[in-house]
Amino acid sequence: MKPNSKVKLSRFSTKCDNKLLAKDTSAALLYESREHLAEIQDMLYAHRKYSVLLIFQALDAAGKDGAIKHIMTGFNPQGVRVYSFKAPNNRELDHDYLWRHMRTLPARGEIVIHNRSHYENVLATRVHPDWIMKESIPDIDGVKDIDDKFWKMRFKQIRRFEKTLAENGMLIMKFFLHVSKKEQKKRLIERIDNPAKNWKFSLDDLKERAHWEDYQKAYEEALSATSADYAPWYVIPADDKWFTRLAIASIISREFDKLKINYPQVSEQQKAELQKAKALLEAERHGF
Repeated sequence: MKPNSKVKLSRFSTKCDNKLLAKDTSAALLYESREHLAEIQDMLYAHRKYSVLLIFQALDAAGKDGAIKHIMTGFNPQGVRVYSFKAPNNRELDHDYLWRHMRTLPARGEIVIHNRSHYENVLATRVHPDWIMKESIPDIDGVKDIDDKFWKMRFKQIRRFEKTLAENGMLIMKFFLHVSKKEQKKRLIERIDNPAKNWKFSLDDLKERAHWEDYQKAYEEALSATSADYAPWYVIPADDKWFTRLAIASIISREFDKLKINYPQVSEQQKAELQKAKALLEAERHGF
């Protein structure tokens, strides 16, 4: 999404419209993308000047968990952390809404994935403004105080937060998995019919589905207000899981390449020390 563009989700397809791609050939392409991501991650970890934050947002059953699992398969677990955010607990509610997300940000050389994120505070709470009351914010005495001015202020806070992170070396990519209502229904029924997926289903999913149009509007406003050059939003068709995974992996790979990072260069003195160490090791080997 280009900065300052007005998002209308109905204009975006939820299916793969690329006729040159097919499900049976996507596996090889995804494998290549994962291999490339693994190489770059190794350099990122060694370089230790940049960090990466990947944000995944979507409605229920859009495939966030599966996308994360498949795309990140090739990564070294040492340099990657994944956080799935649920409703805030009492301790988290005693802080500002960004606090719990700040505590999980990547260090230099690391990749961190947020499965749901600080955007829930302008999405879920936008649909359920009464949830804001749990935050005990000054001057917010009732739902009537949560007006357009409040949301514009929160969008501004998020933009400022992400810009500060980007200015200090964090690469931020935000993915909205755009699933159709028809496909969501199909996947929810699969969760009920398949015993192995029963644990994924909750009656709360149906309650939230009843707010489908409200969520569409909330996402449109959030994406419109917070997509920036330093922290762009990508709307990913999510009805075809194979394409969703390939598209996300390709975007991450492309954005990583823009960093132009390499393995650290050693000085002449360090090279001499390496050769000295090599000679000692070889002498030790010959001694046996």
